[in-house]
Amino acid sequence: MRFQGRNLRKGRISQTGQIYLVTTVTQDRTPLFAFWPLACLAARELHIQNQSDRIEILAWVLMPDHLHCLLQLKDGNLSQCIQRFKSRSAIAINAARGNEGRVWQKGFHDRALRKEEDIRSLARYVISNPVRAGLVARVADYPLWNAAWL
Repeated sequence: MRFQGRNLRKGRISQTGQIYLVTTVTQDRTPLFAFWPLACLAARELHIQNQSDRIEILAWVLMPDHLHCLLQLKDGNLSQCIQRFKSRSAIAINAARGNEGRVWQKGFHDRALRKEEDIRSLARYVISNPVRAGLVARVADYPLWNAAWL
């Protein structure tokens, strides 16, 4: 069963202090972030969002057609925080491309971590995504990731 849009929001609760694993995908899985300048715009927006009082980004990796992000909600609503990132990054990407239209698919997938889960192990899993996808041999060879423990 494939969940999209409204179905992804069913049962979603935003809880301050909660750590979430979030995945969001580009429209039609277009590999926009295989193009370095566009990837830099999205990474810059992640950095800006991390400076806000709403979230703390613990780890992220930007793949050619999607983003995985491990974050802690400090204030507000998770959906609004993700929407803010997607909106601001889409504006920058569309401006750079001289384009209009949707950059990200509607909605996102999130999973709240349980207290007993090892956050650093999950962060390593997140940033290892390019290795598992066969894009690089080592995490250090992929430029589009970061983790709070560096």
